[in-house]
Amino acid sequence: MFNKKNYRLAVAALVGALLAAPMLLRATGPCPDGMARVDEQYCIDRYEASLVQQLDSGTEQAWSPFHAPEHTQVRAVSRRGVTPQGYISADQAARACTAAGKRLCSDREWVRACSGPRRTQYTYGNQRVAGACNEDHTRHPVVYLFARTHRHLWNGVLMNDPQLNQVPGTLASSGQHEQCTNDYGVFDMQGNLHEWTSDPEGTFRGGYFMDNRINGDGCQYVTRGHNRTYHDYSTGFRCCANLPD
Repeated sequence: MFNKKNYRLAVAALVGALLAAPMLLRATGPCPDGMARVDEQYCIDRYEASLVQQLDSGTEQAWSPFHAPEHTQVRAVSRRGVTPQGYISADQAARACTAAGKRLCSDREWVRACSGPRRTQYTYGNQRVAGACNEDHTRHPVVYLFARTHRHLWNGVLMNDPQLNQVPGTLASSGQHEQCTNDYGVFDMQGNLHEWTSDPEGTFRGGYFMDNRINGDGCQYVTRGHNRTYHDYSTGFRCCANLPD
């Protein structure tokens, strides 16, 4: 027998489900290849970014991770087992993310992804694990390469020399440190390279292969002493993106 009250309730439930459907799709939709989903809110690159150069012919080729992409059209990619891009400024990183249909992560997004679903001090937990991430090396590449030939080491020319990240025991390939991850499936957010965020004043996070302690510990490491045009051998990045509709 037809029941008007039950019919109205059923219709209301159906309408509510249809209205909620777009939100459901946004919350559960897959992230692009090479990205991880964070708390059903946004996507983040699983690996520190590397670059491909966009050529006038419409093709692309790998860009050297040991050179700043000055006046060059590049696109950010997130790939395991490659040398990530150092020598890059926040402005250059932002353009590379935009070319990939992404954006630089905000400070909050970066820290949230680093600390994982359990909100831990380090990307892998609350206790530091020696060797889990690429950090705290003792051979500083600037000193190793230039101490015998230069009096003033800490300048923009020497600190952007392409040899620095090729010294053995410095920069590691993306994802090489398999313990340096969390349940989101992001790698190397602690150590390896500093990572720029979208802070307009200039901020990079996470520490790098020489240090993950001076400016904070683990996922709380933050450097705010440089503007967005600064770059050296230690500065890298990764991109974020909104969840797909």
